[in-house]
Amino acid sequence: MTANEKSGDDGNELKRRRAAIDALDRDLLRIVSERAAHAQAIGLLKSGPAYRPEREAEVLRRVVAMNKGPLSHDAVAGMFREIMSACLALEQQLSVAYLGPPGTYSHTAVTRHFGESVAAEPCASIDEVFRAAEAGRADYAVVPVENSTEGAVGRTLDLMAQTPLIIVGEIKLRIRQNLLGRNLKLGQVKRVYSHAQSLAQCVQWLAQHLPAAERVAVASNAEAARLAAAEPSTAAVAGEAAAAIYGLDVISAHIEDEPNNTTRFWVLGRHAAGPSGKDETSLVMSAKNQPGAVYALLEPFAKHGVSMSRLESRPARTGLWEYLFFVDLEGHQTEPAVAAALAELKSRAPFLKLLGSYPAALA
Repeated sequence: MTANEKSGDDGNELKRRRAAIDALDRDLLRIVSERAAHAQAIGLLKSGPAYRPEREAEVLRRVVAMNKGPLSHDAVAGMFREIMSACLALEQQLSVAYLGPPGTYSHTAVTRHFGESVAAEPCASIDEVFRAAEAGRADYAVVPVENSTEGAVGRTLDLMAQTPLIIVGEIKLRIRQNLLGRNLKLGQVKRVYSHAQSLAQCVQWLAQHLPAAERVAVASNAEAARLAAAEPSTAAVAGEAAAAIYGLDVISAHIEDEPNNTTRFWVLGRHAAGPSGKDETSLVMSAKNQPGAVYALLEPFAKHGVSMSRLESRPARTGLWEYLFFVDLEGHQTEPAVAAALAELKSRAPFLKLLGSYPAALA
């Protein structure tokens, strides 16, 4: 076979496969449109909130379990998340408050959970995120609750003890920090802006590569990117989303000290989430100031076989050396074992507030 003959065969194969893709695209569009029509009809039939986090979690887990490649599980989940987001917007476009400005990791978490077909509403502080959802200016709120390397976000926990909002979902976002700048080389950087937690997450890298550069903490990574775009010899530590929004180049990628650096976010709303099959329950409680008080609070979980995945203490702000304890449990509050443990706990805790049961984040 000559080179020209082989080239002709390759060209015919290319045309055949492109024609197959065109036909599949037509089928995909038809099927997605049919799905959207069913979603619209369901919206007219059902009562209650349009967004059902347990239903979306079930769909995503099912399609990931069925996925046999070549697309990755993340790619498949992202594709179906966008389809569901677009279908939901036909019924109601949700508004979601988050810690802004655009380009923060909180902004990325909103898109990761809700898709692009929502109105993302940036707020200047975590307090304002809560107020926006509490007052009804936003349907939902997304707030950071803990980072795998820097620990709990104290302000979020403090506000959770007071808010009428309920946790309806969680997001676990892998944090990849980047050094961003405009027309800058690493050796030209004299100042680095970022949020205090992001600076802490990159402290070893910065000490090694930019020991003489001034480090300045600002309100958010997106604000750091905005400042870096406007000031010479200045860089920001932020994500790729901020680089795209503010027109910055990635000087150095993935500069976080811990390779598995992850931030967990809660999705807050006004309607409880039903069981999805793989859920978590969060609560906050106080303990009596006496020996064995904390043991007495934790004993019902062990007694009823409920796994506790997190225990965090915070000052109660009601008196000196008084604390609140934030607890995450595996399972939904309607499951028999969890319900039995919570019922027993109510008689032991001076203060107990269920923060919500919600689908566990898709791994």
